[in-house]
Amino acid sequence: QVQLAVSGGGLVQAGDSLRLSCTASGRILNYYTIGWFRQAPGKEREFVAAIKWGTGDTYYSPSAKGRFTISKDNAGKMVNLQMSSLKPEDTAVYSCAAAVQDIRPQLHYSYDIWGRGTQVTVSA
Repeated sequence: QVQLAVSGGGLVQAGDSLRLSCTASGRILNYYTIGWFRQAPGKEREFVAAIKWGTGDTYYSPSAKGRFTISKDNAGKMVNLQMSSLKPEDTAVYSCAAAVQDIRPQLHYSYDIWGRGTQVTVSA
């Protein structure tokens, strides 16, 4: 079973960009779905974006669509989340997760493997 490592968080200003990476310890297989979620203090975990590895189909939350881009690398081990036009309300701990079967990408309880989150703080 692969493990996931998240990197790329930090403190930025509103309007800035930031890229998060989710690196797998082994090869991500075609039937995997990789998702990004975030959780702000006092709030529930929220779906951000996901990609189905085999088809390349991508999914975004309404707040992420148009500002965030999820992509995969050709080596089969990394998924990136490019975030632009960041807003203070994007401040949260961001985590990536992998599902080893076909799922509805927006449902966090469908994922099997979780990486440790990284803090993203956007100042006004």
